[in-house]
Amino acid sequence: MGRPDRSPSPRMNNNYNPIFHAPEEKQVQAEQKHPNNGGRVDQPSGVPMGRPGQPTNINTGGMGSQPYGVQMVRPPPVINQPSNWTSGLFDCMHDGENAIITFCFPFVTFGQIAEVVDEGATSCGTSGMLYGLICCLFGIPCIYSCTFRAKLRNKYGLPDAPAPDWITHCFCEYCALCQEYRELKNRGLDPSIGWIGNVQKQRMGQPQEMMAPPMGQRMMG
Repeated sequence: MGRPDRSPSPRMNNNYNPIFHAPEEKQVQAEQKHPNNGGRVDQPSGVPMGRPGQPTNINTGGMGSQPYGVQMVRPPPVINQPSNWTSGLFDCMHDGENAIITFCFPFVTFGQIAEVVDEGATSCGTSGMLYGLICCLFGIPCIYSCTFRAKLRNKYGLPDAPAPDWITHCFCEYCALCQEYRELKNRGLDPSIGWIGNVQKQRMGQPQEMMAPPMGQRMMG
């Protein structure tokens, strides 16, 4: 039997140089230990693990703290719609009774206006006495009454017309009080009955719900 052909070992070759062949052997060993599969080798099982996927950017509409798919709904802000005065500054005779009371006792009209504008937080008597005290001591109650005209305008979105509040009350105090009184009355608030009276009036005007008796009940004898 002939001898099988065996390729000579590289180490038996006269041209073998370990300096040039050592890097190739190390590369082969590294590939056997860590296969080039685009991942990493699990140490216990030796099974290559795939690369972790890239995180998905979720657009939450600018709310990073909210969970995905949940949107915060904010109620719209309450804004007083602008409107005009229902009567003019010099239309005092549209309510003759109030015009006479205001001319004789302006502190009464002002107290009624202040209580309704402040929604009961300020009583008619307290406001009227403070108005009379300022009038007796300084003679310029307009510095106090003009503040409630500003509150009334902000409440209903009325314009600052025909002049700024302090000017209107300084030169036309009685006419301004009559106009404010009529404005409240035209909008469904009667200053003569006070804030509590207006609240009760509104409650009485609302329809009451009738309670239906429960069905399916029997009288036990």
